[in-house]
Amino acid sequence: MKRVQFSSPILPYLFLLPQLLVVFVFFYWPSVQAIQSSFYIEDPFGFGSSFVGMANYTDALASTEYQKIARFTAVYTLLVTGLALSIGLVLAMKADAVIRGSSAYKTLLISVYAIAPPVAGLIGMMFFDQHIGPFVKFAAMFGWHMKVGINYFDTALALVVVAVWKQIPYNFIFFLSGLQGIPMAIREAAAIDCRSGTRRFWTVVLPLLAPTAFFLLIINITYSLFDTFAVIDVMVKDKAANNPITLVYKVYMDGFRGNDLGSSSAQSVILMIVVFVLTVIQFRFIERRVHYG
Repeated sequence: MKRVQFSSPILPYLFLLPQLLVVFVFFYWPSVQAIQSSFYIEDPFGFGSSFVGMANYTDALASTEYQKIARFTAVYTLLVTGLALSIGLVLAMKADAVIRGSSAYKTLLISVYAIAPPVAGLIGMMFFDQHIGPFVKFAAMFGWHMKVGINYFDTALALVVVAVWKQIPYNFIFFLSGLQGIPMAIREAAAIDCRSGTRRFWTVVLPLLAPTAFFLLIINITYSLFDTFAVIDVMVKDKAANNPITLVYKVYMDGFRGNDLGSSSAQSVILMIVVFVLTVIQFRFIERRVHYG
């Protein structure tokens, strides 16, 4: 393998410097500031602060409200990740099998990803509106009178539906690329050895898609925890106290609306630790089952 030669040993680091600066400014420096602030009760106007040690952490973890939000965040993350991955994979397999009109089919599925999260939230509000929402009218046909924004369960269901709908195209793109990357010779050999499409999927297709699926698993968990913030903000804005919210939205509520910067910082540090532990578990245990070849 041919190695790249640089005229100066400093040159590679100069190439990396812009990216390192971005990481430092937008990740490491805010993280250090959050950890420092989490040990203080700070005046929202910056006139002073009092050291309280671990009090912000213990108060947050002992709070029944925080525990309720943490449970919802866990269920919400599992549902959004599982449904978005499953539906994206099914649609990708259907698109891969389409012969006529495949371009139009793929374009219709992918186009949803161009919608910004706040706009997706507004569309979700329209679909689940109590007066004109088609989903609400459809549910009413079966005697289910949905009250999104008022009823906790109905709002949670609406949030999951909108978040999954927004993420499906992303998973669809990667799964479709992975399926089209499987050599035709392997597909033909699998078709000869096994007539059952279901068995071929579990024994041939899914193992070959394992690297793609593992990558999407990490991306979807991150999306569920953080990137659905705008959807939640639009759909439960001004009514967050009576509706389900995630941990990252709780950080925003306490920090920017409640002006409790110390508690907000402590919650953000807890969330960072949770994400770090999840990442370690994924790479330590799940990646072992992934074969790159």
